Amino acid sequence: MRLVLGLCALMALAGCGTDDKAGNADAAAADFVPPSVMSRLDFGSAQERRFQRLDRNADGKITNDELPRGDNSRLLALDRDGNGEIGSVEFSEGALARFDAMDLNKDGTVTSEERETSRGGR
Repeated sequence: MRLVLGLCALMALAGCGTDDKAGNADAAAADFVPPSVMSRLDFGSAQERRFQRLDRNADGKITNDELPRGDNSRLLALDRDGNGEIGSVEFSEGALARFDAMDLNKDGTVTSEERETSRGGR
């Protein structure tokens, strides 16, 4: 009986701590991206966190010196009043307009397929 219990314990431990990096590497090599669904609320929350990360001095606006390096044309387009600053309202409204454009069937969620289709239109 002890032998059976010992073997069961060893078999259970054998599965613990297995490294699934090989499986992840295979998926990455095949360009596999798992399907996803994001609601408008989740997207808005994620964009609010992004605004807070970009607003490094926490003054409620993103200025040129806070913009990341590279092409910021999409961010700069959010400055609707042209004052050189992107306020939280401008950022939020722009982000939700982007979500609405990706939500092709207008059901309040964006699937990975809708996101890829909308990227193809750019």
